[in-house]
Amino acid sequence: MKVTVVGDSLLDVDLTGTAERLSPDAPVPVVDISGTVDRAGGAGLVATMLARDRVDVTLVTALGDDDTGHRVLDALTGVHVVVGRIDGPTPVKTRVRAEGHAIARLDEGCSTPAPLSINGSQLEAIAGADVVIAADYGRGLLASPEIRAAVAARTSRIPVVWDPHARGTQPVPGVALATPNRAEAAALAERSVAEITEAMEAARILRERWQAEAVGVTLGERGAVLAAAAGLPAVVPAERVHAADPCGAGDRLAASAGVALGLGLDVHEAMLRGVARASAYLRDGGVSSLSRPPDPTPLPSHDTDAIAVARATRAQGGTVVATGGCFDLLHAGHVRTLQAARALGDCLVVCLNSDASVRRLKGPERPIIAEHDRVDLLLALECVDAVLVFDEDTPTEALQRLAPDLWVKAADYRDGDLPESAALAAVGGHAVTVPYHPARSTSALAAALAAVS
Repeated sequence: MKVTVVGDSLLDVDLTGTAERLSPDAPVPVVDISGTVDRAGGAGLVATMLARDRVDVTLVTALGDDDTGHRVLDALTGVHVVVGRIDGPTPVKTRVRAEGHAIARLDEGCSTPAPLSINGSQLEAIAGADVVIAADYGRGLLASPEIRAAVAARTSRIPVVWDPHARGTQPVPGVALATPNRAEAAALAERSVAEITEAMEAARILRERWQAEAVGVTLGERGAVLAAAAGLPAVVPAERVHAADPCGAGDRLAASAGVALGLGLDVHEAMLRGVARASAYLRDGGVSSLSRPPDPTPLPSHDTDAIAVARATRAQGGTVVATGGCFDLLHAGHVRTLQAARALGDCLVVCLNSDASVRRLKGPERPIIAEHDRVDLLLALECVDAVLVFDEDTPTEALQRLAPDLWVKAADYRDGDLPESAALAAVGGHAVTVPYHPARSTSALAAALAAVS
C-alpha cells in the first residue's frame, strides 16, 4: 500500500531539560537544557509516524530553501519527500520541556503563510497513491488549486482522509473521512462543541457542508464521535491516558485511520483503530517516543499497543505483569485469575494464542470464539491493560518482546519446567502462580455445549 501525505510541514525543535528553581529576575522557571531534538512537524510528523509503522509513505509538501528546510528533510527518515518551494523561511516551532511538560513554545515564521510553488512531481505522487492523507496546517499548500484538483480526482477511487485546520481550507468534496478536533470543529461549524451531543451535531453539519462520506470529531480523552453517510451517529470511546503533552495525537489518529481504510476496513472500524492508536501513542510518551528507535518488525495493532503499555509502565518504575492462554469461552475462572494477576503489578498484558495456535493445541473444532472477538472480550475487562496475540505453540517469542517482570500461571500448573523459562530468564522475569478454580474450565463448557447441541 502506497500512502501519500499531502500538507504543510515545518521544523519542530524540542529543548529538554530540568527546572528546579525560579529566575531571580522574574517569577519564571529556569530550565537547564540537556538536549535538543529536531523533528519534522505538521504533515511531516504524519509521514514520520507512517514510516515508523513500516508503511510505504511519500510526503508532498513545501519547504523554504534554507538551513531549516534541510533540517526538516534530514529528520524525515524513511520517507520519500516530494518538495515544492516556499518563497520565504521554513517555519519553526520550538518547545521548551522540563520533566516531560511543555514550559513554553516559540514560533518563528508561523503566523503568515508565504507564497509557494507546485510542481508536476507532487501531482504525480498524489495520482499514484493508494491512500491520501491531507494534513492541513493552514499554510496554503492544500489551498492550491492544482493540489486540490489532484486530491479531488482521487476521492472516487481511493480513501482520502482530511485532517483540517481552523485557519486552513475546507476539504475537497468526497473525502472518506475528515478528522477535526473539538476546537477545530467548533470554529468550522461555528457552534459550541462542549458536549458529546453538540459534537455529533457539528460532525453532521460539517459532513453535509463538506460533502464528506464521514466526519469524526476527536474529543481527547473522551474519544471521538462519528457522523457517516449511513447509520446513526457513533461514539468511539478512548482509553483514559494521562498525557502531559497531547502534541501529535490527532496526527496519529489520522495516519492510523487512513491506513485502516486502505486495508479495506469500514469508516467505523478505521475510527476505532485511529482512536486506539492515538491512546497508545500518548501512553507511550507522545512525541518523545519518536526519538526512540522503532520496533524492528511491524506488529498487529493490538500487539503494538501491548509493547507500548509495557514500555510506558517500566518507564514509570512500575511492574509489568503478563499471563497467557487461549481464553476460549471466557468464564469466571479466567476472570478471577486475571484479576489476581493484575493485583501483582502496575499493568497486565495477556498473551493470547491466535486461532491457528489454538487449532494446533486443541483440535480442528477450536477455537469456539474467533481471535478478534477474544481480544475484544479480554480488553473489555478492567483488569486487562493490553493483549498481545502470538501464533506459535508457546509464548516464548512474545515474552522476549514484552519482557515482563512477572509471568503468571494458574495454580493448577504443576510442571517445574515451563517451556518459556529460558525466555523469562533472558529478560529477567519470574514465574508465579495465582489461585485457580478447578470447577470452571473451557473444555468442560465446550463439552456441555456439544452435549446439548
